[in-house]
Amino acid sequence: MSRAVIGMIAGMALAFAGYFGGFGAFLLVAALGAVGFVVGRLLEGDMEVGDFFRTRDDRRR
Repeated sequence: MSRAVIGMIAGMALAFAGYFGGFGAFLLVAALGAVGFVVGRLLEGDMEVGDFFRTRDDRRR
């Protein structure tokens, strides 16, 4: 499945949540989608948990 189709599905899910559940549901779906995205990137190996805990000085090296 292409990234465009996945993005379209995510946008439709947010639209349904916003329309039927209100702004609170929209924010909940968006936040859980972001968490799912990060977990997916961690499982694929594109990110490491340490990336979230490094200081700015460590990133320059």
